Amino acid sequence: MTCFIHTADWQLGKPFAHISDPHKRSLIQQARINVLNRIGALIQEHQAGFVLVAGDLFDTNTPDRSTVAAACSAIGQMTVPVIVIPGNHDHAGAGSIWEQDFFLREQTALAPNMRILLTCEAVELEDAVIYPCPLQRRSHVIDPTAWLRNLEVFRTDTPNKPRIVMAHGSTQAFHSDDDDELMGIASNLLNIDRLPMVEIDYVALGDWHGAKQVNSKTWYSGTPEIDRFPKGTDNQPGQTLIVKAQRGVNPKVDRVNTGRLNWLESGFEFSGDDSIEPFKRQMNDLVAQRTNADLLKLTLTGSLSITATAQLDTLLESFEARLLRLKLSNQTTIAPSEEELDLLARNDMNPLISSVAQQLIDLKNQPDSEKAETAALALKMLYSATQKEMNA
Repeated sequence: MTCFIHTADWQLGKPFAHISDPHKRSLIQQARINVLNRIGALIQEHQAGFVLVAGDLFDTNTPDRSTVAAACSAIGQMTVPVIVIPGNHDHAGAGSIWEQDFFLREQTALAPNMRILLTCEAVELEDAVIYPCPLQRRSHVIDPTAWLRNLEVFRTDTPNKPRIVMAHGSTQAFHSDDDDELMGIASNLLNIDRLPMVEIDYVALGDWHGAKQVNSKTWYSGTPEIDRFPKGTDNQPGQTLIVKAQRGVNPKVDRVNTGRLNWLESGFEFSGDDSIEPFKRQMNDLVAQRTNADLLKLTLTGSLSITATAQLDTLLESFEARLLRLKLSNQTTIAPSEEELDLLARNDMNPLISSVAQQLIDLKNQPDSEKAETAALALKMLYSATQKEMNA
C-alpha cells in the first residue's frame, strides 16, 4: 500500500485584486504560503511517500521572485519527492516559469526534491508509477489525457506498483471557476470515461477548487487554502487529500481540512430601526473577536431612518476594519422618520435649509419618482450636516 498526498491549485502569487488594502491583500497571499507548512506536517503524520501537485502551483507564469523563493523553500522542507505538473495558470511551453533562470536556481538551491513533469511520459518512483498530463498552453482543444488511451503506455517492468494519473482540467460533469467573481468557461476537457480505468489505480485532478470525487478512482483535491466565497454545499475548498493506493484495488481517500481563512456569506433584512441591535449581534456571532481572519460577502435589505442609517454606517466601518474583505451589497433604503423630516422642514435657525428640505421631501414622496432615492440620500446628508452644526 502506497500512501501519498494529493493537492493542487495552490496558485501562489494570486493578486486578489478585489481587496483594496495592500496590507490585507498581502496577508491573504501569505496564507497561501503558510498552508504549505501544514501539508508538510501531514507528510510526517501519515508517513506519505510523496506529494502530487496537480497543476497551478503558481497563479501565473510570471510570479514575483519572492513568491518563487517562498514556494521553493516550503517545498524543500517537505523532504519527500514533490511531483508537479503545469496547469492552465502556469502552463508549460516557451517562456514558462519552469524554464526561467531564477526559478531553476531556486529549485536547485532550495527544493531539489521538486520534480516538474513537462511531457506526457510515464515516470517511475520508488513506490508508484506516475502518468502526467501537463498543459502546454492555457487552453487545450485536445483532451490532455488522450495519450493514456493507448494501452501500451501501461506496459512496465514493475507491474505491481500503483499507477497514478495526474491531470488538470474539467470533467464532463462540471467545469471550474477561474475567479471568485466570474463563472469560468469549460476548457481542457478531460474525458475520464475514455480512460482504461482497469489499468489505473488513481487519477489526481486539479482545476476545480473544491475537493470532489468524480468516480471511485478519480478525485479533485481542490485548493488547500480557501480562495473564494462559497459556491454551494457541493464545493468544499480548503482541503488536502491523503491517498492510499495499491495496484488493482480502489484507493482509500481521506480529506483533511488545511485552510485557515474564513470566507463567509451572510444577509440581513432591516424591518425598522430596532433591527440595528439584532444585526450587530449577528455580525458579532460571525466574526467574534477575530481580526484579519475572515472575508465576508454581506447582503443588506430593508429600510432604516436617517439616524439608524448612520448607525449602520458606523458598524460597517468597524467590521470592514476587522475583516480581510467586506464584499457589501447594501440594498437598504433610507426612510426618514416623521421626526427627522419635521426637524429639517421646520429649521427656524436656517430658512434655506428648511426650504431645501421641503423640496427634497416633496420629491421623495412623489409616486414612482426616479429621483426619490436620490432625494432620500440628500435628506440624509442634509440631516447629518444640521446635526453637526447643532453640536458644534
